[in-house]
Amino acid sequence: MPRVVLFHGAGKAFETANVDLPEPVGAEVLVHVVCCTLCRSDLHTHAGRRVEATPAILGHEIVGSIAAFGPDAARVDGAGEPVGEGDRVTWAVAVGCGSCFFCANDLPQKCERLFKYGHHRASQERLLGGGLAAFSVLVPGAYWLRVPDIISDRVAALANCATATVAALFRAAGAIEGRSVLVLGAGALGLTACAMARANGAKVVLASDPAAECRERALAFGATHACPSDPAALAAHVHAVTDGRGADVVLELAGVAASVQVAFERVRTGGTVVLAGTVAPVGTIPFDPEQVIRRMLTIRGVHNYHPRDLKAALDFLAGPGATYPFDSLVAAEYPLDQVEEAFHFAHSHPGLRVAVKPVCVAEGNDAGEV
Repeated sequence: MPRVVLFHGAGKAFETANVDLPEPVGAEVLVHVVCCTLCRSDLHTHAGRRVEATPAILGHEIVGSIAAFGPDAARVDGAGEPVGEGDRVTWAVAVGCGSCFFCANDLPQKCERLFKYGHHRASQERLLGGGLAAFSVLVPGAYWLRVPDIISDRVAALANCATATVAALFRAAGAIEGRSVLVLGAGALGLTACAMARANGAKVVLASDPAAECRERALAFGATHACPSDPAALAAHVHAVTDGRGADVVLELAGVAASVQVAFERVRTGGTVVLAGTVAPVGTIPFDPEQVIRRMLTIRGVHNYHPRDLKAALDFLAGPGATYPFDSLVAAEYPLDQVEEAFHFAHSHPGLRVAVKPVCVAEGNDAGEV
């Protein structure tokens, strides 16, 4: 019987349970989970900084192999490519109904009847909806894609949240070629943003993070400059690399109030700020709308991403992204029965990902580090 790991709320122990393996019905597709990485939003939920309905199977950064098709399921992926049992696939975290106001206005990730992998209350009707399980079910309407062979399991798992979110950031930011980009926060999203900015032709990519090791990693992921997040030091660096004007585009990925404030301060007149890091409450910041008007700023928020961004993410990882060390962002691997240890490791290693696999073959120490 396949195993699942149930989350019952912050401060409560995970429950590992055996469940009956369902036969996919209708347009469903049953997928064997190969790898699930823990996203920062999983950590926020686990720590109680955000609240989800429970019990839940957490985890939405998932790659799996097709185990069975429902009788009405398409044998092609979202890009129209033929797929069969055993093929590796990944899928968008958010599934829209296709008919509500937001779906009709090209915002399926904000559907009025939204289903989100790893954020759904587990029930008899819809149990296998998260990555911390041996199997998951692709629900009708889910956007899923075959994973190119060149992409490893660990990197493919990152694609359907971290990489796709960054693809959405750049879609919101507009043209990047020849421009200066300031990336606030050099965790998995920030490093991906550095690499994608360079792939999109950015002239300057400045990464800012308080941790020296994160700044070093940013340089390996394409950043042309890296500096501490101290406001004075950051201001000096931005001034130096942008001829005193400020960054054309600022991506806020640190997820703290002070970083959001810095984003508005360091963008140039006529520039664009894209906010995506604050996926849990961080409080308020001083905000003067006159400055937005006089400086003619564009402010965009990105959450959940559009399914088309997942295609862009896989294309990037199989193309220009293949030259960057994305595998190194996954610092440890754990089996399902060590999920508690996996979350402990993830909380203590910010900026890196931890993989959970139904069967883990680790080559590192007894804690599962590889």
